[in-house]
Amino acid sequence: MSTSTPTTRPKANLNAGKKPAAKANKLAHSKAVYQRWFRDMYLMRKFEERCGQLYIQQKFGGFCHLYIGQEAVLAGISEAIRPTDRMVTAYRDHAHPLVLGTDPKFVMAELYGRKTGTSKGKGGSMHMFDKERNLFGGHGIVGGQIGLGAGIAFADKYRKEDHVTLCFFGDGAARQGILHETFNMAMTWKLPVIFIIENNKYAMGTSVERTSNVTDLETLGASYRMPSATVDGMSPEAVHDAIKEAAERGRRGDGPTLLDIQTYRYKGHSMSDPQKYRTKEELGEFQEKDPIEYVRNVLTTQGWNTPEELKAVEKEVKAQVEDSIEFAENSPYPEASELYEDVYMTENYPFVRD
Repeated sequence: MSTSTPTTRPKANLNAGKKPAAKANKLAHSKAVYQRWFRDMYLMRKFEERCGQLYIQQKFGGFCHLYIGQEAVLAGISEAIRPTDRMVTAYRDHAHPLVLGTDPKFVMAELYGRKTGTSKGKGGSMHMFDKERNLFGGHGIVGGQIGLGAGIAFADKYRKEDHVTLCFFGDGAARQGILHETFNMAMTWKLPVIFIIENNKYAMGTSVERTSNVTDLETLGASYRMPSATVDGMSPEAVHDAIKEAAERGRRGDGPTLLDIQTYRYKGHSMSDPQKYRTKEELGEFQEKDPIEYVRNVLTTQGWNTPEELKAVEKEVKAQVEDSIEFAENSPYPEASELYEDVYMTENYPFVRD
């Protein structure tokens, strides 16, 4: 499946007279960047693999949506934004705090529902937050975060603060009505927000082709004259270039951008998904383009790392994930009285407790 934009597709340029970045030049980045990408993506992959195993072992409950296969999206973004930029996403959100620098032990503790978790054990898998790193959540309402992303960007523009908001949602959420209201306001007010469709081809088990006659999702911005592009989500370089260009546009005051980042999840929508809607051949097609193996190949063929050095990185990451599990299992559960805390800003809010 091609992840480049067909020549017959209507184009909306990110900058006037300039074609939006859909493909990047190989090796356009430094050794340090590729090394970070390798470590970050390997951490995301191993963390999620262990989450899947722990869920089956009933170490924690609730819903659980794994990010395996989509790692290049967040890896590419990490080098294209500032630490002060904002991020808001949906319920497939374990990897987002990891790439922002949140210690994995706090993410794992949240999955376990422990007091030491990123949301004090009250959010679980779908509600990761990190105020210090400007992660405004994981959200369980499909498409609900689209309006929130624009709202965060509006607040920054109102306060004249130089930040860009990255608002993630899936191809299924792109069919929600809130998207159109939000796009209209974001373009009217020229909000500094990047709308990122993490297009993994399926809304739960329903393919993009079955949800609408509009399958080229970048064209959803056309009605609002929103600059849009389709991006190869299996390439961290392509993601980096598209995000960097969109962020620069937002900082200039030129408004939002829509990016249809085409990726693929190797696992089911959630842990209960039997995946009968796709073939093993289709899965294999995308696994052949695995971003971790691609970056590994870059590092070794360029002579930047030996296979043994990368194995050492893998060992270190695996140990870090195991440490996070031990930390979570040894952390306390929140007290029942904490149910009434962190709900409202008002101290001693008069809840009806009887």
